[in-house]
Amino acid sequence: MSDLLDRITIEPGKMHGRPCIRGLRVRVQDVLEMLAGGMSAAEILEDYPYLEADDLRAAIACQTDGY
Repeated sequence: MSDLLDRITIEPGKMHGRPCIRGLRVRVQDVLEMLAGGMSAAEILEDYPYLEADDLRAAIACQTDGY
């Protein structure tokens, strides 16, 4: 689990300090909203080719870990 959470970064000067995926300008919240909105993991990965499957797992784990 900690390996997944290592993919989550928080930088005060980036995206208003919100948790992001691997320092990219993709917030954990964005990924979770896409999933909640009905997008499949495959669709997200197709639309955002710089994301990896473990990034999506990390966003979900981050939500349950209280980030």
